[in-house]
Formats: sequence, structure tokens, C-alpha cells
Amino acid sequence: MDVTPLLDVRPAPRIVFEQAARLGDAPRFWVEGGPDGALAPVSWRAFAAQVRDTALFLHEDLRPGEFACIFAANRVEWLSAALGIPAAGGAMVPIYGSSTPEQAGYVVEHSGATVVFVDGEVLLERVLRAWPRYAGVRRLVCLSDDLDPVATAARLGEGMPKRDEIEARFVSFGEACGRGAAAHAADPQALEARLSAIDLEANAVMLYTSGTSGRPKGVPLTHRNVGENGSDWLRCNGPLVEEGMVDLLWLPMSHIFGFGEACLGNQLGWTSTLCEPKDVLTRLADVRPHVFMSVPSVWEKLATLAGAPGEPLRTLTGDRLRFCLSGGAGLKREVKELFYASGLLIIEGYGLTECSPTLTLNRPDDFRFDSVGKPLPSVELKLASDGEILAKGPNVFAGYHRDPEASAEAFEDECFFRTGDIGRFTDDGFLQIVDRKKDILVTAGGKNVAPANIEIRFQHDPLVDHCVVYGDGRKYLVAALWPSAEAQAKHAEPAALQAALERSVARVNGELARFETLKKFVVVTEPLSVEGGLLTPTLKVKRKQVVARYEAALAALYGGPR
Repeated sequence: MDVTPLLDVRPAPRIVFEQAARLGDAPRFWVEGGPDGALAPVSWRAFAAQVRDTALFLHEDLRPGEFACIFAANRVEWLSAALGIPAAGGAMVPIYGSSTPEQAGYVVEHSGATVVFVDGEVLLERVLRAWPRYAGVRRLVCLSDDLDPVATAARLGEGMPKRDEIEARFVSFGEACGRGAAAHAADPQALEARLSAIDLEANAVMLYTSGTSGRPKGVPLTHRNVGENGSDWLRCNGPLVEEGMVDLLWLPMSHIFGFGEACLGNQLGWTSTLCEPKDVLTRLADVRPHVFMSVPSVWEKLATLAGAPGEPLRTLTGDRLRFCLSGGAGLKREVKELFYASGLLIIEGYGLTECSPTLTLNRPDDFRFDSVGKPLPSVELKLASDGEILAKGPNVFAGYHRDPEASAEAFEDECFFRTGDIGRFTDDGFLQIVDRKKDILVTAGGKNVAPANIEIRFQHDPLVDHCVVYGDGRKYLVAALWPSAEAQAKHAEPAALQAALERSVARVNGELARFETLKKFVVVTEPLSVEGGLLTPTLKVKRKQVVARYEAALAALYGGPR
């Protein structure tokens, strides 16, 4: 399609209202909850009204430039809140649904959020369990009207906030939208005044990304950052996308990949069927999408189920796919080749949250399966002397939230962003990722994990001298554990030592998000040493060397070849 009319950078909320004026009562979403188990439509008009009412309600509690968090699973109201926040002049901060109470509370407190949207009994419990972290929050909004924070606090018992405090600070989404609708009725021009006041250089979103030191870092992205990246994306993928397509939206919108798909659907007038991750494979054939975006693990499952290119794969996917995008981690070449032999090109690229997120893409007419593509039109890339990929462009963020030291370290002298990845360019200009300079693992599900955040939790365990986490590109994480002399003396029998270490791992797993937990481990009794090349002179573990030495044992924990 000709994407030229879509290339001007505009705030994401304004795009929704422009499309709603054009598409009206046509369905923007299909969601569960219709009669007899059928899907129910949510029209463009109804969606835009939710965004408007959310924005006007937030005028009471969210000042321009302030942050508002969303801690909820995918639903239309999630996106309405996410767009209502910037429409009100604030910046949206998503919190991963897998976050523990402490992790979610850290994001709320560190961001300085003044409003928090929450949904679901489980996530509401996590909010209440970390209540002191929410001291600076003026308003909490329950996206489900039947969610009862008073009853939840009473059930949790000791340490919970009192009823009067909960009633003063919580409100249901229905009530919030009612207040926003009343504000619109009183002043029909109020929303337009707020939209017109949005500065493209103001923050639109702030996402928290894994830090090698354990604590996540806040990455503020402006309206211009994400808008310029979106325009580049359309320039590259225009030949494969059309207005009015159907997509199956299952990626968590708390991740920039899922949120980006939702915003792209707004821009191109798509009809999106919302789907739970567990239902993706079965819903593909029912929904018959034109567009499917996914992390590698789902593409790999589809390839395994199909077994061969051609009709089996087309049947599994509904036989209407036109545009396929894989992100979050690297996809195996054999999977890409199987799809391509079936007439489907899976587009891959490379990027980071700090870059809004995309830096490179393979193009429909210019791709290599052994690469992550070429730089986007507005992006400048170069390689440092050690091969680190350095990036500059209007999509690159300006620095981490409340972390000047990390911000200074993130940029080199000429203001290029240090990606932390080692790369090389092919003779024909494609970028290949060679290695990671920084210690971040990316699972097959696209989850970024800082292994240090897990390993440090064994630091004071008397049974464990060292822990090294493994699982880059894998479906789950495993580890190598070095038992202490005390542990080996106390538990001389291998079975007893294994059981004791299992208890240590269970303790640590209880402090982690589900995707961070260790599913298996191997016990290593050979000591790490400086002389053996596995410890630095200051006795820090040399991760790459340790993994190389013990990779066969770690890989064996997965039960077969990669």
C-alpha cells in the first residue's frame, strides 16, 4: 500500500479519534463475552469514547508530564487507558503481568506514578501486598467493575490498608469513564484542547527494561521517538500491509512488541481479535488473520505441527496470512525457510526498548535469513572498535529515568547509543548479531532476563558458592550450581545434596516472576578458580567462559537438541 499519507508523526491517541470518525460502528476489536460463547464486537466509536472518557477523567489526578502505570492483562480497557494517559498529557508505564508484588511496586515507586490501573484479583493482591510502595499514588482504577479491593484486603488480613483509605483512593473503570463522559458533555471541546497541547518531545510511554545489576531501568520514549520509528516501519513493510486487515492480537501489550501491534492496528484500521496466549494455536484457524506477530516459540510450534511446507501450514494458520513478523528473540533459520517454502516470509529485525524499539528490518524485497536486516531509513548504525553496535536516530531515547550514571554510560562521545550487542555487517549491508556484550538472556518467549538478578539471590545461601543461569533462546531457564564445602560436608550423599539444593532453588523461585524461575539445575563440584580461567582476579565469575565449559551439561537439562 502507499503509506505516504501515514508518515507524518502524530500522537497515538489522535490517530484513534481520526479513525473512529471515519470507521464509526465498524468493529475495531472482537473480544470474548458475546452470547452463547460467541465473540462480541467493540466498535471504533465505542473504543474512541473509552479513550476520551479515560483522558478527561484523568484530568483530576494526572498532571501534564506525570506517569501512570497499567498492571493488567490484555483487554480493550488496557489500551483505552494506555492511550487515555497521553491524551491527558501524561506518560504510560506498563507493568508486566508476571511481576511479583515487589517488582510491580518498584516500578510504581521508581517511576513516581500518580495513577495506577489494575485488573484481576491476582494482580490486585500484588498491589495490596506492596501497599507502602503506592504512597505517592493519588488514584487507583480497577479495570473490572466487579473487582472489590475492600473485600480483597479483608481476605488478605493483617498489613492491608484500611477500608476508608481504599475507598478514598480506588475507583472502578466504569465510574471513571462516567466522570469522563460527564466532563465531555459539559465541555465538548475539552478533549481537543488536550490533544492539541501534546508536545511531540514530551514523554509518551516509559518502559522498564532489564538491568544487568538486577534492578530494571526506566526508558522514557517521546511521542516523536515512537512516531518516527513507526513511520520508518511503515516505509519498510508497506508492500505487505493493507488497511482493514485482520490480526490476532495475543502478545502482551505491556511489552513494546504487543503495544506496537495494537497501535499499528489503530493506524491502519485493522480489526483485531484479542486472544489468550494459551489459545493462540487453536484460534489461528478460526480467526484466519491476514497478520500474525509472534515471538519465536509460537512460530517454532507451528513449524513442528505442520511438519512440512505447503498445505499443512496454511491450514494451521487459516490460509489468509499476508504479513508475518517475529520479534523478541532470534528465530531459527529452518523455521523461516519452512514458512518461505509455503509462500510466507517471516520478517525479522533487531532493536531495543531504548530505540522505540526497531533499528533494523529485513524487507519484503531485500532480506537474508542469516541476518536481522538493514538499518531503518532514519537510523544510523556503526560498529565500535570491539564490534559493539552503536545507534543514532530520532527513535533513540535521551536517557534513563532518574539514573544519570547509567544514562551517561549508555552513550559514547558522539552521542551514539551503546546497544551492548556485538555485530558485523555483510558485504551487502545486512547486520548480523554475533554476541552480547552485556549479560542479558532472551528466552524463546521473548522475555528479557538479567541473570545477575537471579544469581545474586544465592549470594547469602550457605549451601551455594556460585550460580550461573543459562537459557538464552530457550523456553525456560536452568542453572549450574556450585555447592559450598559446608553443603557437601553436611549432605555427603548425592541425593541428599540434590534435595537440599532443590530447597534453595525453590526459595529463590518464590521471589521471582514465573518466566525468571529456574526449572532445572546441574550440580558442579569442580571448583571455579582464577587459575582455571573461570574467575576474574577479583573473584567475579566469567560467565561466557563458564557457560562454554559446562554448556553440554546445561543443554542436557532440556532433554534434547535445541
